[in-house]
Amino acid sequence: MVRFSRRAHVHLHDIHDHIKLDSPFYAKKVVRDIVRRCKAIPPFPMAGRMVPELQNPNIREVFEYSYRLIYEIVADNEINILAIVHFSRNFKGF
Repeated sequence: MVRFSRRAHVHLHDIHDHIKLDSPFYAKKVVRDIVRRCKAIPPFPMAGRMVPELQNPNIREVFEYSYRLIYEIVADNEINILAIVHFSRNFKGF
């Protein structure tokens, strides 16, 4: 099961709104692909790398396009998407 934090929902909306300025089609596609990637995490939650800035083995990340999808492993097959951060942004944690 995948749950999106309030922060992650805001990030998705911001990503959509930013891309939509140039292309409504690609805005929908990018957000859809990010959500699809997030939903693919639960069977193999340890496959993502540990977030270097946090050094917590339960907080990991995978990548889609130029975004870091940061998630927390809560239990077997249960994760929380904590944040979706563009590579160009300086991520200092929560």
